[in-house]
Amino acid sequence: MTTPGDPHTILHRRSWVEFEQAHAQEVDSITRDHLSRSSANRTHPVEDFLFTYYSLRPSQLRRWYPGAGTALLDAPERTDWRFHRELDIPGEGRANAADVASFLQARGPSVAFIRQLLTRTVAAPPQFGCFGLHEWAMVYRSADDRRHLDWPLRLGSGGTDQVVEDHQIRCSHYDAFRFFTPAARPLNLLAPDLWTRDRMEQPGCLHASMDLYKWAYRLTPLVGSAVLLDCFRLARDVREVDMRASPYDLTGLGYAPITIETPAGKAEYVAAQRAFADRGQALRGRLVDELDSACEGFRLPEVADRVT
Repeated sequence: MTTPGDPHTILHRRSWVEFEQAHAQEVDSITRDHLSRSSANRTHPVEDFLFTYYSLRPSQLRRWYPGAGTALLDAPERTDWRFHRELDIPGEGRANAADVASFLQARGPSVAFIRQLLTRTVAAPPQFGCFGLHEWAMVYRSADDRRHLDWPLRLGSGGTDQVVEDHQIRCSHYDAFRFFTPAARPLNLLAPDLWTRDRMEQPGCLHASMDLYKWAYRLTPLVGSAVLLDCFRLARDVREVDMRASPYDLTGLGYAPITIETPAGKAEYVAAQRAFADRGQALRGRLVDELDSACEGFRLPEVADRVT
């Protein structure tokens, strides 16, 4: 008889160490340039974003997790890992697995909120009419106070402001909207906030696709590193398009602009947006499936109206 949280896959040390080493090698290749820039006090407006905006450190990303359904035999070095437990596998010996019960006891409301956000976003119709104007709204009438002062505005201050004024801003993502300049906020068709984000987010939003990386690492170790890295890869690809479509001139870094102020640029942006939406929806499904499998037999708390 099984109890909630029992693993259903057992990996011998030789097998899981191979997975662990392969994961570490891939993360090392992903983070090498960022760590080199950090040690030299240099920055990159595109490639460093996932390591500065999001809270997961490269060393944390490097840790490999199989997910809650798997127990690792002969893994004493993981004994003190948070939200893990040791257990006896009959005929095999001691093993280590994610401690679902303690994770849910500590973070149940957050887990319930993330699941609700993911499932509601999966069900929401995608919108493809924003054209990445959130980045333009972040510098509107405030060009000297922009985040990337080392990089010029492609159309200059006046041209950038004119693009904003010539379009209807319709940003649905709270974490993008909150960085709008004071002059740009009243121009947005929507008013996303912290308390309505699970009802406002939709799969066509580039920031919603990037944030899948955040939700994946917040669900670790219940979800595995394989889906976490796939979310990271999506976020990295999205960030490149996000900045190519921004008002910044990044040709010096090898990024050709997506000229969203033109019909051709709009078409290019929407095509990328649709492809990201498809990838994001698949990853949302995987995250929900892994989470539901991990939490089988447990009761998640009701989602409060306001979850921080």
